[in-house]
Amino acid sequence: MKQKSQLMDGQAIERALMRISHEIIENNRGVNNLLLIGIKRRGEPISKIIQKDILKIENVEVPCESLDINLYRDDLSLVSDSPVVRTKSLANDVNDRDVILVDDVLFTGRTARAAIEAVFTCGRPRTIQFAVLVDRGHRELPIRADYVGKNVPTSRNELIEVRLPEFDGETGTFLMSLND
Repeated sequence: MKQKSQLMDGQAIERALMRISHEIIENNRGVNNLLLIGIKRRGEPISKIIQKDILKIENVEVPCESLDINLYRDDLSLVSDSPVVRTKSLANDVNDRDVILVDDVLFTGRTARAAIEAVFTCGRPRTIQFAVLVDRGHRELPIRADYVGKNVPTSRNELIEVRLPEFDGETGTFLMSLND
């Protein structure tokens, strides 16, 4: 894989996530009923940044959790013949809550679909909204993000790589080419 360009540096990511935080507050008329859920892996730290941004804006700490959706993927057979089954669990009740699912990149929509299914196994939220740092297009399912940091049209021979300090030691989003 070859890096074609850097799309966002750390400051651009911070600005985009702060904007998303403001939009979440505005669209939900406050934060009292919100529950942030970061989709593992990179959705987790992104959701925590949004949580901190909302705290700065509203002086309220919104509950924030993480969700492993591997059990709910419809394409597990492509990954492994024997998927690892994890139990579903969220510490916070999702019933009648406004759940904000958070992920790094929206591509086909399959991860979002799996996350929605996982949330419904824990209860019946009032709403499920979706926030992503980057929307790259190429949807295979009728899924859209409610909050988008950056829209980046890509080809099938490209991918978006989000690098975060927790996993990569740096912060940024990069357009990568699958063909050299």
